[in-house]
Amino acid sequence: MKKECYTISVYTENNIGLLNRISAIFLKRHINLDSMTASVSEIKDVFRFTIVVKITEEQVKKLVGQIEKQIEVIKAFYHTNEQTIYQETALFKIDSKLLFEERQIQNVIKDNNANIVTVTPEFFVLEKTGRRGEVEELYNALEPYGLMQFVRSGRIAVTKDQMHISKILESFVPETI
Repeated sequence: MKKECYTISVYTENNIGLLNRISAIFLKRHINLDSMTASVSEIKDVFRFTIVVKITEEQVKKLVGQIEKQIEVIKAFYHTNEQTIYQETALFKIDSKLLFEERQIQNVIKDNNANIVTVTPEFFVLEKTGRRGEVEELYNALEPYGLMQFVRSGRIAVTKDQMHISKILESFVPETI
């Protein structure tokens, strides 16, 4: 079977140790995570993990089934890239003198639709939000100038179809939440 990129969304209660148990499911199967993010969801007291993996559809179905067996997991879904709208955010910390001495760096910032977040006498910070390829393109353009620091978030995603998560989860959420 062909490996494909899947975004797994896991809706959970916020309990200590759940992240370890979810990551252990991937570890047991020797599946590497491309990215993982955690945040509050659109439902009060329900949290969401967004996990990106490159595996077969058969593997992702089994993974989602195993994840849903965790007591604190309310529901898990998986989607292909074509079924989601997704972005990543990156921050680039660069020596400030380059902003004024290297005219080309201003063009790189403009051409990549990056935003200057802060400027100090020692450094400036750029922010870029977009698909992974867009972030990597900016990284490759800035890297020759020397990066002081670089960090990229994991994927954040919503489905393209009209999935009303709140309504879907109503039947799964206990009255105590």
